[in-house]
Amino acid sequence: MHAHGRIALTLILNGAPCTASVAPSDTLLDLLRDQLHLTGTKKGCDMGACGACTVLVDGRRITSCLTLALAHDGAAVTTIEGIGTPDEPHPLQAAFIRHDALQCGYCTPGQIMSGIAVIAENPSSRDAIREAMSGNLCRGGAHPNIIDAIAEVAGL
Repeated sequence: MHAHGRIALTLILNGAPCTASVAPSDTLLDLLRDQLHLTGTKKGCDMGACGACTVLVDGRRITSCLTLALAHDGAAVTTIEGIGTPDEPHPLQAAFIRHDALQCGYCTPGQIMSGIAVIAENPSSRDAIREAMSGNLCRGGAHPNIIDAIAEVAGL
């Protein structure tokens, strides 16, 4: 325990060791955005209902607004900042561009992180992708294009 009730935490963040000091009540989203300044992960509803804050923890997708940072001490956390670059985008990022799978872009990081996990789950059909992505909302109506992009990368 550190001063002011803060606790040391270690993560493998986007492939690199990372240490931080968090309050017991800090969510993983708070840690990523407010302390580590990784603002690609968005705070949408702050209730786990929209998927804008989706990140991968040990390869599994989670809504980072609903989980305490301390619950992931020692975990591998991957955010949108850890999957591609402008010069070498992740295949799903490139597919999102090809399929015009974004509008305002606010939900896009969570959509892509969730899509990466769905692809790793080997979906059997576009309907399976649609169902698996149902926790990620797009207010702009890009859902059909998002499904197209994920299906392309999944080989469907």
